[in-house]
Amino acid sequence: MDADWKANDKLTEHINYWADRVNAIKDAGLYFFNQPVDELRGNARAVVRGREMMMFASYSYLGLLGHPRINEAARAALDRFGTGTHGVRLLAGTLRLHEELEETIASFKCAEAAVTFSSGYAANLAAVSTLVGRRDTVICDKLNHASIVDGCLLSGAKLVRFKHNDMDDLERILQSTDSSGVKLVAVDAVFSMDGDVINLPRVAELCRKHHAWLMVDEAHSVGVLGKTGRGIEEHFGMGDVVDIKMGTLSKTIPSVGGYLAGRKDLIQMFKHASRAFIFSAALPPAQVAAAKAAFEVILDEPDRVETLNRNAQHFTTGLKQIGFDTMSTTTPIVPVLCGADERAYKMVQRCQYHDVFVLPVVSPAVPPGLARLRSTVTAGHTSQDIERALDVFETAGKQAGII
Repeated sequence: MDADWKANDKLTEHINYWADRVNAIKDAGLYFFNQPVDELRGNARAVVRGREMMMFASYSYLGLLGHPRINEAARAALDRFGTGTHGVRLLAGTLRLHEELEETIASFKCAEAAVTFSSGYAANLAAVSTLVGRRDTVICDKLNHASIVDGCLLSGAKLVRFKHNDMDDLERILQSTDSSGVKLVAVDAVFSMDGDVINLPRVAELCRKHHAWLMVDEAHSVGVLGKTGRGIEEHFGMGDVVDIKMGTLSKTIPSVGGYLAGRKDLIQMFKHASRAFIFSAALPPAQVAAAKAAFEVILDEPDRVETLNRNAQHFTTGLKQIGFDTMSTTTPIVPVLCGADERAYKMVQRCQYHDVFVLPVVSPAVPPGLARLRSTVTAGHTSQDIERALDVFETAGKQAGII
C-alpha cells in the first residue's frame, strides 16, 4: 500500500482518532475500561489489580453466579457432552439440552416456544432482520439498545424513532406509517442507560389498535421485574401481549447467549430463516445446562427478587438524599449523573480508590453532557455493603465537584 495514500486515508483518520482519544484518557490516569478481574468472590466482591473491591457494576441481578445448583448442572453437562458441539444447530449442533433449555424458557415466559442464539446481540439482530425487509417499517424507542438499531439497518426496513417512552409520539408515528408493509414496534423493557421501564400497557394497546407487531427486549427485566422475576408482562399484571419476547442468558442468567420466545410458528420460522441461527455455532453444553438451571432457581427461590428490589430502593433513595441525580430509574440499574465526561472519570477514579468498583458511561454511548456512572445493585449485596458504597459515593461526588 502506498505510504502517502495510507497516511491520508479516511479509515486511518478514524483509527487515529480513537487511538488519540484512548491514549489521552490513559495518560491522564482515567482509563477504566477492559480492566481484568483476577477473581470473583461471591456476587458482591471482585479482586481487581490485586485489591478486593465491592462490585457495583455487575449484571448478576439475582446473585446467581456461583450458585451450587447451577454449577453442578454445568459440570454434569461438561462430563456428558464435553466443551462444545462442533456444529450449527440446524445440522449436527443440536443437543437434547438445547431443546430442554428452550422449553424451559418458553414456560418461564408464558410462550408457546423459544429459540436460543449465541448472544443477546445476535438474537436482536436475528429478530428484526428476519421479521422485516425493505417494504416494512420498524418503530423504535429513541433509547433502544444498539443491537436493535443494528438489526433494523441490516434488514433494510425503514427505521423510525419515537421520543423516549412518549406514547403520544408513538401513536402519531403509527398513524402516519404506511400500512402496506409490516409494522414492527421494538422497545426495551428496562432501558440499560437510564434504568426506567417502558409503558408496556400503552404500547401494547397502540400496537393492537394500529395492527403492529410488538417486540420487547427483556435483557434487563428478566429476574428483575415481576413478583417472580418473569419480566415486564408480569410486572404490569398483563397476559401474553408481547409477540416477540427477547432476552439474554448473560445478565440475571449467569451463562451466555440470547433467546427469542413467542408463537410456535414464529419460532419455527426463526429456526429456518434466521441467518444468525443457521450460520452460528450452537451454545456449549455447560452454558446451556447452567442457563436452564438458573431459570429453575429463580422460580424456586423467589426471595431473591424481593431482596433485589429492596436493595435497589435502599441504594437509590440513599443517593438522592445525598444529592445525586439518579434520573428516572425505578430498577436496580442506577445512573448517577455526572455531566461532563471528565467528571464521570474522576468520580470513578475516587470510587475505585476506595474499593468500590463502578464504571463510567460517556459519549458517544450517551449524549455529551450526560455522562454518568451506571451503578448496579444485586441481591448479593448486604445493607452494610450499600451503606458503605453510599459513603464512598458521597466522598467521591464531593471531590469530583458533582455534589
